Amino acid sequence: RRDRWWEVSFTMSSDEDFSLVGKSDQNEDTLEGVQALIKEYQKKYSQILEEQKDIKDSTVEHQNMTQQFKKRTEKLTEALKKDEISFKEQIASEEAKLNALKQEKSDLMEELQRIEAEIEEEDSRNAHLRERADVFSKMPEKKFVFSGKVGKANDTEDFEMKPHITYPMEEGTALITFEEEDVAIKILEMRKHKVDLGEECRIIVEAQPVHLMMPSLVEIDTEICPQRVLISNLPKMDTETMQNKLEIHFSKSKNGGGEVDCCEFLPDSGTVVITFVEKNIAERLTETEHHEVKLTQTKHKVRVTPFINGKITNLETRTSMCRRTVLLTGIPNVMDQETLQDMLEIHFQKNGNGGGEIEAFLYNPLGQHTLALFSNVSSEDTEE
Repeated sequence: RRDRWWEVSFTMSSDEDFSLVGKSDQNEDTLEGVQALIKEYQKKYSQILEEQKDIKDSTVEHQNMTQQFKKRTEKLTEALKKDEISFKEQIASEEAKLNALKQEKSDLMEELQRIEAEIEEEDSRNAHLRERADVFSKMPEKKFVFSGKVGKANDTEDFEMKPHITYPMEEGTALITFEEEDVAIKILEMRKHKVDLGEECRIIVEAQPVHLMMPSLVEIDTEICPQRVLISNLPKMDTETMQNKLEIHFSKSKNGGGEVDCCEFLPDSGTVVITFVEKNIAERLTETEHHEVKLTQTKHKVRVTPFINGKITNLETRTSMCRRTVLLTGIPNVMDQETLQDMLEIHFQKNGNGGGEIEAFLYNPLGQHTLALFSNVSSEDTEE
């Protein structure tokens, strides 16, 4: 038959099968028709091969693009991870800075509180100093006669304190103070001394150095006593009468006073200390410096100033040896105290026995307890 459909099957590289159906106008019964049909199908086959190549090239291109996109995605992912790590590190750094600022703020607050406390303490100290300065300006007047030496402003004199020291003496001992230091040194060097008491009676005593605890530094803190006043500028009169009249005057409220606890006379300064029961009376009285009090037939103007209490806040001591005083030990009780003391004093006065002129002698026999008082001891009398 002339009109006939031809079906040709092709196998593609993509493993997809499809059928190509064509309708030939050539007469398939003739050779020319068959050849023409073959050429037509060859042409179509070439077209299909080109299309297949285009599809393959497109597939390769798409695969390359996919690979590029994959690499780019990996790079972006890696960059994001790095950015995330960097961001976390930056956050940690900022948090560390914030914590450091918080700590610095806390330290500054503590420093501020410490400085405020120091300022408050300094203000309190200044107020105390102003109070003391005000007190010193109101101290009782006392006339002085200058008998020192004049020197340059840079030349200073050391302050020397002569304390009164109580020295416990053991039984059967004696203290000898010589006028010369060399005599005491000689007696100590000889150490053992044979003392003749007469009638073939002799005793052997031992000379030892005397060590005293001497103050080397004394710090005293002073403050105003809230219940006491110091009365000065008083006339010369009977002490008891003066105390009674002062107590009566300052016990009256119309004179600014109040109930008096005690009234004490200080003989070394010639002043009177009045102690009140209540605390605010002393301050009220010192606001008026001068008061008129009828002590004799007429009124006398006395000076009322604050009374200052002293408290030792620091005391340092050192052990010192007396230069001119020697301790005698091992003295037996062989005769009465007065006679034995005279015999010992006579023995240590003689130059032949290594002695010399004696300034003071104190004997403590067996069976007694005595406290020796060293008065006005200075650095010249002792050595470290």
